[in-house]
Amino acid sequence: MSERRSGEGQPDKTLALLWRNHQRDQQSNSGQLSVEGPARRRGAGRRPSLTVDDVVHAGIRLADEQGLAAASMGGLAKELGAGTMTLYTYVPSKDELLDLMVDQVLGERELPGPGDPRPEDWREQVEIYSEQTRAMFQRHLWLSQVSTIRPPVGPGMLAGREYLLSVLLPLGLSAVETNTAALAITTYVDSAASLEAESQLVERTTGKTNDAWWYERNELWETYFDVDRHPAMTAIWNADGYQSSTKEAAADSYRYGLDRLLDGIETQHEPR
Repeated sequence: MSERRSGEGQPDKTLALLWRNHQRDQQSNSGQLSVEGPARRRGAGRRPSLTVDDVVHAGIRLADEQGLAAASMGGLAKELGAGTMTLYTYVPSKDELLDLMVDQVLGERELPGPGDPRPEDWREQVEIYSEQTRAMFQRHLWLSQVSTIRPPVGPGMLAGREYLLSVLLPLGLSAVETNTAALAITTYVDSAASLEAESQLVERTTGKTNDAWWYERNELWETYFDVDRHPAMTAIWNADGYQSSTKEAAADSYRYGLDRLLDGIETQHEPR
């Protein structure tokens, strides 16, 4: 499965599209809201038959159901019953479309905003980020095929950053430590959630579970595995240290890693 990268579109056009609703809200508050919405002007008295939101939601729907490759401009045109060239009046290219799709699903996470009720315990607040992010990847398995090294800097992405920083600020860390801790949590949770989604995607596309894949390679242990060259692995095996399924092992390792990461952050904080 090939990987695509976000952040490859034209910066000015991508930012305008990512923040289209923010701009519209500002225009509404100032009494300058255009009747045309985010699509470009199509002539006096004519309203667009589609919106940018329609295109983005259709792209997400196709990617969810058929895979990321299905969310091409041609595939979207067929899905929406519009000409391919017509779609380019809403979204300049597939690069901008990918950023819009990614940021849209990032914004699906139900993370408390400023003033919203939240648990008092900061670790429970991190759990909200963890649970919402993992659920997001499970709803949209294609996200595991998108590298966000250069993320879509839209409202969905910034909401996640703002939430984690707001969770960690009261711990009394320095500004640099707070930001570093937030990045560490994001890196760990997002990477693990992506691997979990990729595992589900591979099972779906191949029709074979990961446990079945390993079972087919059992001969490794009988024929090729050398206990003298792998004493640590052998010791864990003899002590029943391996879980019975790959899913169980993944779940346990995720829980272990997140707990130890938060333990480390907790040793540094001085509650205000």
